[in-house]
Amino acid sequence: QVQLVESGGGSVQPGGSLRLSCAASGAISGCMGWFRQAPGKEREGVAVMDSDGTTRYTDSVKGRFTISKDNAKNTLFLEMNSLKPEDTAMYYCAAGSFLLGPWNRGLAPGQYNYWGQGTQVTVSS
Repeated sequence: QVQLVESGGGSVQPGGSLRLSCAASGAISGCMGWFRQAPGKEREGVAVMDSDGTTRYTDSVKGRFTISKDNAKNTLFLEMNSLKPEDTAMYYCAAGSFLLGPWNRGLAPGQYNYWGQGTQVTVSS
């Protein structure tokens, strides 16, 4: 089975940057992505990328976050810039066996079969 392990979280001040990594073991195909969940809020899709290279971002992070992957190392990344306090959350890596499309945005947590343990991101002054 696929195993996902996130790293790179931490505490930063507003305007700071972090780079999250998701190391995957086992065969990965379809779509992978980053999700986040803050206390009292539902889990939301942040950025996703399928095996064809199609990406989607939630509106609140467009222009600030970038999703990428290194296929040779089976590693997914999330570069986060200009961080805001509202970005504070537990960030999770996920994988699912599907491709993105016009009617499949890939941002719903229920679409994904495999999940990492999460890494905490805290943005505060």
